[in-house]
Amino acid sequence: MPELPEVETVRRGLAPVLEGAVIARAEVNRPDLRWPFPERMAERLTGARVERLRRRSKYILADLDTNETLIVHLGMSGRMIVSGAGGGREMPGHFAHDHPAPEKHDHVVLDTDAGMRVTFNDARRFGAMDLAPTETVEAHWLLADLGPEPLGNAFDEVHLAKRFSGKRTPVKTALLDQRIVAGLGNIYVCEALNRAGISPLRHAGRIGPERLSRLVTEIRAVLAEAIDAGGSSLRDYRQADGDLGYFQHSFRAYGREGEPCQTSGCAGTIRRKVQGGRSTFYCPACQR
Repeated sequence: MPELPEVETVRRGLAPVLEGAVIARAEVNRPDLRWPFPERMAERLTGARVERLRRRSKYILADLDTNETLIVHLGMSGRMIVSGAGGGREMPGHFAHDHPAPEKHDHVVLDTDAGMRVTFNDARRFGAMDLAPTETVEAHWLLADLGPEPLGNAFDEVHLAKRFSGKRTPVKTALLDQRIVAGLGNIYVCEALNRAGISPLRHAGRIGPERLSRLVTEIRAVLAEAIDAGGSSLRDYRQADGDLGYFQHSFRAYGREGEPCQTSGCAGTIRRKVQGGRSTFYCPACQR
């Protein structure tokens, strides 16, 4: 499933196409994905201007001039595909091509007044879309219980210390709890813990302030580097222009079972352990 860097990369790719554009035509080709689409979704989107495109956790939010916000979740395999010649609007070169032939899993298609098209394609149909009043969208059931953004000011060692206090939950599991911090997923938690030298097996409540401070720093650094690299392409993920992300070539822990640890001065080997049904990759020699 795409994590924060992949979703942020998609958002940035969509922004020059959708922000300020009018959705001249919306086409909804099925009644649902993971959950049913909202009533009259195509009608409510058609004619609306996209005022702002933002991200909350792993969700893309499109604020419309109709005072509604379109909430988009990519799910396991969802892709937002951009096509069109730009209709006179300055667009990145990758987007200057004809619309592709419709595909079986093109579930939602948005055509803009500038001649651009955004197609939501989702083969596994684990993605989701909903419409909610912009004024109260943060209270939507998908967003209401989310913790702070890891790249925002509300996320720091003080916040983690408070949320981790007394917890016997492994720190890896705690960091995947979206109520504690929003947007983190398996890949980037493995990477951040490796860089911070913290074992994913350590109880969250037994990590001191200095190590929590380093963990926050490494979480921010890993996410920023991954966003700069266009995310990580392991299976279905592609950027809005169709390109692959390439942060997977910078992994120090994730997916490297049996390979040497890349931490300077460490002679350990990356191991794999299943936690909560997910693969955890770490170095038992330098991650304590």
